[in-house]
Amino acid sequence: MSPPPAAASVPSKGDLTRQRLTHEAALIARAQGLEGLSIGSVAEAAGMSKSGVFAHFGSREDLQIAVLDAAAEFFAETVFRPALRERRGLPRIEALVERWFDFVAAQPSGGCILTAAASEFDDRPGPVRERVRAKLLQLRGDLERAVQLAIEAGDFHRELDAGQFAFELHALLLVVHHDARLLDPETARARGRSAFRGLVERARRTPFPSA
Repeated sequence: MSPPPAAASVPSKGDLTRQRLTHEAALIARAQGLEGLSIGSVAEAAGMSKSGVFAHFGSREDLQIAVLDAAAEFFAETVFRPALRERRGLPRIEALVERWFDFVAAQPSGGCILTAAASEFDDRPGPVRERVRAKLLQLRGDLERAVQLAIEAGDFHRELDAGQFAFELHALLLVVHHDARLLDPETARARGRSAFRGLVERARRTPFPSA
């Protein structure tokens, strides 16, 4: 007889307050960037004292990192995890790309916090930059693993450089995000799909042997 399922953990009042503060901080970060965040601005937005916010985030950097972590979790929940339901290989990558396009189209004013933070902190040493860098490396690694599975499934040729494909795919997705925000979202999506098809076709072809 199997044991009864474990009861779902109920968030504590402190956890709920931290989630609410992180949400308020994310709204500020979308409008002003992570650099625009402060304990005071979040306290004012949440209707709390600064000391109340300090009880949950010991510093401004802790607050910025919490917003990054929450943004990364939302991205994973929206884009990556649903794509895992598809067959390993090209179908999974196709689902991931389409969900990424949907994610870009659904972004409110301010766009993706992680994408913005990559530009905002690319040359600013410190814990926030290190967290942004870690998230980028994790994302690129997840893309590369998906490509490697496509190679193993026979969807891509064996000699394909999975890291290079992941790099080019990520570059494609970033320019779609850029154009969707600044130019025309429908054109950006159409060109993104066309570029992705070209990338896939090249990945399917066996390269000529080197001389």
